[in-house]
Amino acid sequence: MPHPLVAQLRFTRSEFKRAIEGVNEAEARRRFMPMNCISWTVEHMASQEQRYWLYRLQDRLLLPEVHEQFNYGAPVCTPSMAEAWVSWEAIVAEVDPWLDALTTQSLYEPHTITVDGEQFVVTAGSMLQRVIYHYWYHTGENMAIRQLLGHRNLPEFVGNIDDEAPYTPES
Repeated sequence: MPHPLVAQLRFTRSEFKRAIEGVNEAEARRRFMPMNCISWTVEHMASQEQRYWLYRLQDRLLLPEVHEQFNYGAPVCTPSMAEAWVSWEAIVAEVDPWLDALTTQSLYEPHTITVDGEQFVVTAGSMLQRVIYHYWYHTGENMAIRQLLGHRNLPEFVGNIDDEAPYTPES
């Protein structure tokens, strides 16, 4: 059984996906300035998961092009939604076994990472929280884009957290 915080990440990912179900390719690539398009957010979240779990904590990259093209500050682009999901699914499949092995103790262990030439000490636990909150940020942004696209009857609030990701204390 994964750590409760990993279970929350999985629920958050499922809500991110639920919030953009039914978006077609053209809609996924449409930008409403100054926001990025929906397909970009899928690639961007794939990039963050790869950057945190593979690159920063395991010193490897599965998809270097995702790392280069969808990092914060990369040039604007409107990728294919189909390709975005391929990247996202590949990275999530690669990182999930590593996430499943996390324990309360390993979430607290300090890691020294380098960002833009500067070193920081972080924990996997804080990084995990940052990824979860980042997903929620882009979930809200994607819902706003869908409203601008004229979509109606959109998912409201948070899905079935009581059954899918209830509060579970650390053991």
